[in-house]
Amino acid sequence: MIDVIPGIFEKDWAGFVQKVALAAPYTKWIHVDLLDGSMVEGVTITDFSQLSALKDSYPNLSFEGHLMVASPDKYIKGLVDAGFNRLIAHVESNDPRRFLELAKFEEVEVGFAIDGTTEIDQIEPFIEEVDFVVILSAEAGEPGQPFLPEAVEKVKLLRQNYPDLPIEVVGGITDQTAKSMIDAGATRLVATNFIFKDPASVAQCIEALKNI
Repeated sequence: MIDVIPGIFEKDWAGFVQKVALAAPYTKWIHVDLLDGSMVEGVTITDFSQLSALKDSYPNLSFEGHLMVASPDKYIKGLVDAGFNRLIAHVESNDPRRFLELAKFEEVEVGFAIDGTTEIDQIEPFIEEVDFVVILSAEAGEPGQPFLPEAVEKVKLLRQNYPDLPIEVVGGITDQTAKSMIDAGATRLVATNFIFKDPASVAQCIEALKNI
């Protein structure tokens, strides 16, 4: 069973709330990008202190934070306190081991992401310690980056070596690119631009990915 997770990249709280409202009836999870300009270009919301109140309106909705930042450890407490259920840091960050050790103390799922241009062996030392792995099928940063076909091979290799590992893919996911990822062994699809390109078609786009 494939989980389709809407991805939100927002620079202001109002836009974030609007997208949550659009997606909430059709999903159990929301993927939230967090950028502060330290690892890749771009800046998003980094203060989610209002999220706990927002979650009261959507009690069946869970949130995962994708920290595309150089020092993800400094955001752990704030995101956990706000109500995030999963935290994702990059193996390319300054001290992924420190993030893993600190995040493991919290009652959240912990994952590591690997950028589209990074070799897969960089994530292997952490696989046995995380709850899931995220493969970027585009370069880290703002949505709209080109899909990288080599990400398919990364997913395939991970699935062969770790048959029970949840594998999430992020970047360039559309109804045209999703099938190759599913066939390779991905279990979660995160789509941002494809789902939110038109507010009137959010439900249709989520359903299209679920039915691939």
